[in-house]
Amino acid sequence: MSTASTVTTGRTGYGSRPGAGAAELDLPHVPRPAEVAPRDARELSRLFFARLALLEEGTREHSYVRNTLIELNLALVRYAATRFRHRADQMDDIVQVGTIGLIKAIDRFELSREVEFATFAVPYVTGEIKRFFRDTSWAVHVPRRLQELRLDLAKATDELSQRLDRAPTTAQLAHHLGLDEEEIVEGIVAGNGYTAGSIDLPADDTSDGPPALADRLGGPDAALETVEDVESLKPLLAALSDRERRILRMRFGDEMTQAEIGAELGVSQMQVSRLLTRITARLRTGLLAAG
Repeated sequence: MSTASTVTTGRTGYGSRPGAGAAELDLPHVPRPAEVAPRDARELSRLFFARLALLEEGTREHSYVRNTLIELNLALVRYAATRFRHRADQMDDIVQVGTIGLIKAIDRFELSREVEFATFAVPYVTGEIKRFFRDTSWAVHVPRRLQELRLDLAKATDELSQRLDRAPTTAQLAHHLGLDEEEIVEGIVAGNGYTAGSIDLPADDTSDGPPALADRLGGPDAALETVEDVESLKPLLAALSDRERRILRMRFGDEMTQAEIGAELGVSQMQVSRLLTRITARLRTGLLAAG
C-alpha cells in the first residue's frame, strides 16, 4: 500500500498515543486515521485486526490498535448515516450511536471469517441506529413487541388497502398477519402513542377555527363530592332521633340562630350549642369511618 510506509506518528481522536508502541508492534503510525482514503483504510484495517487478535485486552498496545481501527472506519458510520439524512436535525446523535455499532463490530470481528470488515460492520452500525430510533422516537413508551407490531400493521394496511380499494377491517388485518383480533386492536391503540401534541395547540391555523383541545376538555365536577357526602350522610341522619334531626333542620336548613332554636325547643342557647356539637361530631365520625 502506497501510504502505509509514509504515514507519520500522531495522536488519534480516540486516545491512541504515539508512544503506545506502533513501531514496537510493527505497525505503521497513522496521524489522522479518519482522513485515510477508504481503499487504504481497508488495507490498514487488515493489518491492525491481525495485530489486535494477538494483544491482551486492557493493555496500552491493545487500546492503540483498537482506537486506530475505530477512526479508520468512521467512514462506514457516515455512509450508514446517509440513509437517515431525512432526520438531519438528529445527525449528530445518529453518528454517535452509529459509532457505538462500529465499536461493537470491531470487538466481534475476526479475520478468519474471510469477509470484508465493511460487510460485517454496516449491519451493526445501521442496527444500532434503528434501535436508537425505536427507543427514542415514541412519545409514549410502549413494549418493543408493540413497537414492531405498529410497523407490521402499517405495512399490512397499505397492502390490503391497495388490494381491497378501501381500509381493511380488524378481522382482515388479523387474518393477514396471522394474529388474534385482540392483538390487532392492542397494536392500533399502542400506535397512538407514537406521536403526541400539546392540548394547547389550535385545531387549525385559521384564527376563526375551532378552539384548542384544552378549551373543549371537561374538568372535575366539584358537585360530585357533594353528592358523595350527601349519600354517605343519609344513613347517619336516619340513625338520629327526631329531635336531633329537627335541631339540624332548624340550624342548617332554616338558618335559625341558636337562641331562636332554644326558644323554639324551650331550652337555653348553651344547651343548643352542646346538642349541635354532639350531633355534628357523631356525623363527622361516621363520615370518616365510611371514607
